[in-house]
Amino acid sequence: MSDKESSGLNFRIAQLQDVDNVFDFEMNLQFGTGRDDFENQMAVWASSYRKESLEHYFKTGWSFVAEDRAGAIKGYFLAQPLLFFDSQTQTLWVEKLSSGDASIRKSLVDLAYRLSREKHFQRVLLPENTAQEFKADFSTQQSWDRKTTYLKTTKSL
Repeated sequence: MSDKESSGLNFRIAQLQDVDNVFDFEMNLQFGTGRDDFENQMAVWASSYRKESLEHYFKTGWSFVAEDRAGAIKGYFLAQPLLFFDSQTQTLWVEKLSSGDASIRKSLVDLAYRLSREKHFQRVLLPENTAQEFKADFSTQQSWDRKTTYLKTTKSL
């Protein structure tokens, strides 16, 4: 029996019908009962877990959710493939990985890694906080040394 089965978790590809549940999960994780505060609502607008973002990522078929036996969301990651990016044929970009439980976060990182290896991707790009949390667990981890500059195309607030 795998760790996932013994823990009672199911890891599956995120679907569009999961958007509201993942959004609610993240809102509770981030804000608890203060989720309707104006400042918190403004923070959501600039987040990777706002509903428009979830819809985009879930349509790509590379995002996953972890759910318990009752179907409650316990974690997720948002990802999409980047093709011919930074001289690599295929890279998996993980925009966000979230769970209130470190063992679930680790399982999600492992899932992204194993899936990418299975699909012959050359890299998985992780958020810095996730990479730091599991630095000791993944011997293949390397810092990305690329220096990138962006040109902002919107007005500053």
